Amino acid sequence: MSGIASKGPKPRRRRRRLSRREEARRRFLRATLVSVALLATWPLASVPVVRRLRIRLRPPGALQGEQRFLAACIKCGQCVQVCPVQAIALADLFDGYGHGAPYIDARAQACDFSCDALSCILACPTGALRHDLNAKEEVRIGTARLARPDACLARRGEGFRGLARGAGFRGRLRYEEIDRWTAQPVAEYAYDVDLCDLCVRECPIGESALRLEPDAAEGGARRMTPVVGEGCVGCGVCEMICPEEPACIAVDPSAAAEVPA
Repeated sequence: MSGIASKGPKPRRRRRRLSRREEARRRFLRATLVSVALLATWPLASVPVVRRLRIRLRPPGALQGEQRFLAACIKCGQCVQVCPVQAIALADLFDGYGHGAPYIDARAQACDFSCDALSCILACPTGALRHDLNAKEEVRIGTARLARPDACLARRGEGFRGLARGAGFRGRLRYEEIDRWTAQPVAEYAYDVDLCDLCVRECPIGESALRLEPDAAEGGARRMTPVVGEGCVGCGVCEMICPEEPACIAVDPSAAAEVPA
């Protein structure tokens, strides 16, 4: 065995020292790759700046002033989880500074106050949704307006028959004549009215918020105009249920405005 050489660890090969020219070339390549990566991701970094002024409908009770609301909201999603009709969603990156904050898309799913107790406010742990509101009439999510008066069926003296938003619409609404406590799919409720009044008929606040008035300018008894009153809370039910596309009535956000403290 003495004639067999013992195998030991091989000596490490010494790395060749790069020349100054090679070092400079390597640094240049690294800098180029970093620059390309920064240029590729720069648009994402600029999104909050570009979209910083986007204002959405906020959940009931949102603090007055968009900046105050965004500063107080921790994007926990508790309000989203307790909403019985799933009217509240969390904003994505393209909402800029409002990324992750809760909002309501009234055309897709309005806040119909199915919970009665303002569950989203009770679930908010920070007070971004004010805890001193006790009734839906005190809420100020936004204000409705007649955005397309010429397309409004009531102003044209026309009725409506069928599904308000079609069979594929996924929104829900509380129809008290069917179930006082549980919201029903809008796609399963057919209307048959001689004069379209869906926005007024389904308003959860009542005539103090939205009513039909005779349109004297048209000179016809059947022609009526939806008139928004001081009681409008901006829940968005009128916008959601409007059978015209796009909706004749729309809700303008109050920039997270609530009744002043």
